[in-house]
Amino acid sequence: MYVRRSTFIGALAASTLLLAACGGGGGNESTGGSNGTAGGEEGLSGSLTIACGAMEDLCQAWTQAFTEETGVQTSFVRLSSGETVARLAAAKDNPEFDIWHGGPVDGFGAAVSQELLQAYESPNAEAIPADYRSPENMWNGVYVGVLGFCSNQSVLDNLGVEVPTSWDDLTDPKLAQQVSTAHPSTSGTAFTTLWTQVVRLGGEDQAMEYMEQFHPSVLQYTKSGTAPGQVAGRGEVAVGLVFSHDCVKYQEEGMTDLVVSFPEDGTGYEVGGVAIVANTDNEAAAQAYVDWALTADAQAIGPTVGSYQLPTNPDTPIDERMVKLDSVNLVDYDFIAAAEAKPALTARFDEEVAIAPRD
Repeated sequence: MYVRRSTFIGALAASTLLLAACGGGGGNESTGGSNGTAGGEEGLSGSLTIACGAMEDLCQAWTQAFTEETGVQTSFVRLSSGETVARLAAAKDNPEFDIWHGGPVDGFGAAVSQELLQAYESPNAEAIPADYRSPENMWNGVYVGVLGFCSNQSVLDNLGVEVPTSWDDLTDPKLAQQVSTAHPSTSGTAFTTLWTQVVRLGGEDQAMEYMEQFHPSVLQYTKSGTAPGQVAGRGEVAVGLVFSHDCVKYQEEGMTDLVVSFPEDGTGYEVGGVAIVANTDNEAAAQAYVDWALTADAQAIGPTVGSYQLPTNPDTPIDERMVKLDSVNLVDYDFIAAAEAKPALTARFDEEVAIAPRD
């Protein structure tokens, strides 16, 4: 089970170039910032509200650290990707958020297409490999996560099922209503699952066929993409579909029956982003937040609260509990195609898959 890192980086580069180009507006591009650090910058005042797509304790750690470093009072609301785009669109002219931090960038692409994000060229973006940032400065990547299976070994043993190592393993009749996954309309994680099927199987029709076969295995579709790992950890199902770093977090929090595995037939991944919301009324502080989020110090916060995403800033220390990309078979995930296809594909999922009985 392997993938060449050069192939992975090349796919990211092509996707980010197109993803940024698909949205032109969203605000006037700004340059400048803090010359490498947001801390102690003169003139910062007011407050910021973050739409945060990471784990709640990581959102709390991020906002607290930024407040301590800059004096800008910063709060957050934890939202899935679909919820974030919906709320940004609903309050486009008078936004309730200043920053979107965390969550897959195909969701950011959907926001860009609706002119919900504002371009900003951070001086700290130079430290981030070009593969992880928008060439049009609409967003920057702050971490990478890989989609995996988060299984409860005790439940699997009771069912007489091996730890899954392929997508077809999840359609085993022994796993009927024994898998937890989120809904792709609300969750970026779950949409990554859906788009992964499109890529690995060669088209949307084939993906829907697989999802129909997989549907009887699903206990319920959760709103949040992180919840399925907890559902598996509590022993309510055998398998949860999450980004692998979430499963590692739950293991460390005491759900010791959990084991991580990856589908050998290919899996998707996320680049988690940070961006300024269009029409923010505190642009200077928002720019400082983006500057700060791109630093190695900010990206090193994750492991302190059990979040083990791979950082994009190469100066950030790598924790041994982070996924090793060269050990996983990653699909050629096209973020621009995923973002463009999401509205119609999730509607089709609702009509053809989600409403079907699972008995």
